[in-house]
Amino acid sequence: MNPQDVRVVFMGSPEFAVPSLNALRGAGYQVVAAVSQPDRPAGRGGATKPPAVKLAALGHGLPVLQPASFQDEGVRAHLASLTADLFVVAAYGKILPRAVLALPSRGCVNVHASLLPRWRGPSPINAAVLAGDSETGVTIMEMSAKMDAGPIIAVARYPLRGDVFAGEAERDLAALGARTLVASLPPWYAGDLAAEPQDEALVTYCPLLAKADGHLSASMTAVEAERAVRAYNPWPGAFVQYRGARLAVWRARVVPDSPAHRPGSLVLLGREPAVALAGGLLVLEEVQRGGSRRMPGAAFVNGERSNLAPEVVLA
Repeated sequence: MNPQDVRVVFMGSPEFAVPSLNALRGAGYQVVAAVSQPDRPAGRGGATKPPAVKLAALGHGLPVLQPASFQDEGVRAHLASLTADLFVVAAYGKILPRAVLALPSRGCVNVHASLLPRWRGPSPINAAVLAGDSETGVTIMEMSAKMDAGPIIAVARYPLRGDVFAGEAERDLAALGARTLVASLPPWYAGDLAAEPQDEALVTYCPLLAKADGHLSASMTAVEAERAVRAYNPWPGAFVQYRGARLAVWRARVVPDSPAHRPGSLVLLGREPAVALAGGLLVLEEVQRGGSRRMPGAAFVNGERSNLAPEVVLA
């Protein structure tokens, strides 16, 4: 199989998908178009921001489609006119209907950031960190109408250190996914690598994250809260409520402690703020008030001087 003879439509939106697009181009595949989510408001000012894949595709001189819906017959007709052999999808952000999946002559392939069938869904990296998984990885799979349920072409494993942040893991997995994609496509396309069905008995799911998910809870153990800080960094960001306002928590560590404090209460450990939880103290190593810069927890305490409120910050 000569990659230059394979017409590919690439579908993706966030930064995670960009290495896969670049890898396809670098391997010589004939990428004829990119499909990405519509531009959307972002940041405090609400300025419209294009998806990372759109910017990368335009940099390659590729035409970009940003359909609001695949229910539009004109959109489907446009995709059909590209006469693609293959659709390659990486974190596109929408489920492809059967009519779209049927368009490319050789089908659709997806780059998914988990070891399927574990963590089907839109937030697999966050879910793996939150669950304390010792490893995750990427799966290259044939796409089917059911979300993330298609046969597996290839997997690559990634050890999850106990101090890794979701954003860091995402960058590593994006690169790993791109390498695994271009390594596995030729033998699969040529029929020398058969996709294997997933074991439905091992399926787990992860939800679409919302901003409110970052709110730490007093019902968590200290270990669970520390994992949440890492799982939600950089988005949606973990936080507690301090004096009626959001206090973001970007870094934290667990220190064993006797259950002398009410769960969810803010206490001092030396010169650092900490939250008492079951199983120990969650020491807030880096925090951020709304509208301010990130700062070490000790600097936050210094700023409060003697006004540090000994209040319950988690409910």
